[in-house]
Amino acid sequence: MAKPKQQGTGKRGVFNSPWEQAFDKVLTPFEEFIHRQTTSSLLLMGTAVVALILANGPLSSAYTHFMHTPLSLNVGSWAIEMSLHHWINDGLMAMFFFVVGLELKREILVGELADLRNAALPIGAAIGGMVVPALIYFMINPEGDAARGWGIPMATDIAFAIGALSLLASRVPKALITFLVALAIVDDLGAVVVIAVFYTETIALWPLAAAVVLLALLIVLNLVGIRKTLPYFIVSVIFWYAVMLSGVHATLAGVLGALCVPAIPKYQPERFSDQIKALMQRFDASHQSGRSIMTNDELRAVVQCLENGVHSVQAPLQRLEHAWHMPVAYIVIPIFALANAGIPLELASIGETLRHPTFIGVSLGLILGKFIGITGVSWLMLKLGIAVLPKDTRFTQIAGVSLLAGIGFTMSIFVAQLGFGEREDLLLIAKTGILLASFVAGVAGVLWLYLVSKAADVDTSAK
Repeated sequence: MAKPKQQGTGKRGVFNSPWEQAFDKVLTPFEEFIHRQTTSSLLLMGTAVVALILANGPLSSAYTHFMHTPLSLNVGSWAIEMSLHHWINDGLMAMFFFVVGLELKREILVGELADLRNAALPIGAAIGGMVVPALIYFMINPEGDAARGWGIPMATDIAFAIGALSLLASRVPKALITFLVALAIVDDLGAVVVIAVFYTETIALWPLAAAVVLLALLIVLNLVGIRKTLPYFIVSVIFWYAVMLSGVHATLAGVLGALCVPAIPKYQPERFSDQIKALMQRFDASHQSGRSIMTNDELRAVVQCLENGVHSVQAPLQRLEHAWHMPVAYIVIPIFALANAGIPLELASIGETLRHPTFIGVSLGLILGKFIGITGVSWLMLKLGIAVLPKDTRFTQIAGVSLLAGIGFTMSIFVAQLGFGEREDLLLIAKTGILLASFVAGVAGVLWLYLVSKAADVDTSAK
C-alpha cells in the first residue's frame, strides 16, 4: 500500500496519497459536469464495443441468457420479479432520469434556461431537432409495426455529444458547449414526454391514483421545508413502483421525483459565513498542537458543526446532483450500454438491413433530421430576432452542433426498446441504424467544427 506523503512548501500538515493528488484541482460545477460527461462518453464507447463483441462472439448465447436471467425481490408474500435486462431498463435508468430531472430543474432556475432570451435558441433548436427527425422517420415508415419507431431519432445522447465536442475544447468557445448542454437537456425532457404519452399502452387506474398521491406527498415535503434527502428517497422509490404498476413507464418517476427536490438551501451565504467564522474561532481555541483530532472531543464537535453548515448552505438539489451524477455517468449508463448495445451482426443479411425502411428512417432522422431541424429553426429564430447567438459563437458552429446532436445512442436505444419490445427483428435493425448514424453524426460534427473553428476562438472568449 502506498504510504501517504506530506506535500511540499506552503502545504504543511496536508497528507495526500498518490491517488488523491489527481483530485486536488477545484472545478466549477459546470466544469465538473463537462468532465464527467466526457469520461462517461469514453466508458460508453468501451462498453458498447464490449457488448458488440459479446453478442457476436463465442459467448453470444451466454450473454443473451445472462441478460434474461430472472431476478426477484421478496418481502414476505410480496414479490417483484423482472429479468436482469428489465431491471436495468426500468430500474437503473430511473436513476438516470432522476439526474436528468435535477439537471433540468437547475438549468431552469439558474442555468442557461433561466434567462428567456438566452434560453429561446436552445429550446427552439431542440424542438426543431425533435420534430423534423420524427417526421422524416414517419414519412418513410407511415404504417405497420415499424411506425412505432418514430420517437427513436428524436433523442440526443448528452454524454456522447459533449464528449465529442470536448475534443475541440481548444477551438470552440465555452458558450457553444453550454448551448449543446441546454439543447440536450430540453431534448431529454421531450423524450420523457414522448415516452410517457405515446409509449404507454395500458393504464391501471388504482396504481396511477397511488402514484398521484405519492407525487403530491413529495410536493408537500418540498413546500413544508424538508431538506433531508432520505424522505425524498423513500417516497420516490415507492412512487417509482406505483408508476411502474400503473403502466406509465417507470423512468418518468425519476424526472418527476427530481423536480420535487428543494432548490433553496437552509442558510444564505451571509448566515453561513458568520457561522463559519464563529466555528473557526472555537476550532482555533480548542486545537492543541501535536494532539490528534480523534482524542479531542471539542475539536470533533466543531468539525461536525462545520460539516452540517456546509450541507445547509447547499440546496438539496445541488447536493443530490453532485452525489448522483458520478455513479449514473460511470456505472448506470455504461451498464445500460452493455445490456442494450449487443447487436448480432449478420454479414449475410447486412445489405437487407441497410435497405430496410426502419434502418433508413432511423439513420436519416438522426443525421439529416437533426441537422435540418436544429439548424433550420435556429436560422429562422435568429432572422426573426426571437433569439441571439451564444457569446463568441458563429452560426456555422451551431450547424456543427446540430450534427453532433445526431448522436442518439443511449436515449434512442431506450426508445427503440419501448417501441419494438415485441418485434426483435425491428429492434435489431433500429439499433444498427442508431449505432451507424451516431458514428457518422459524431465524426461529421467533429470534422465540421474543426474546419469552421479556430484555436483563437477560445482565447477571444476568455478575454
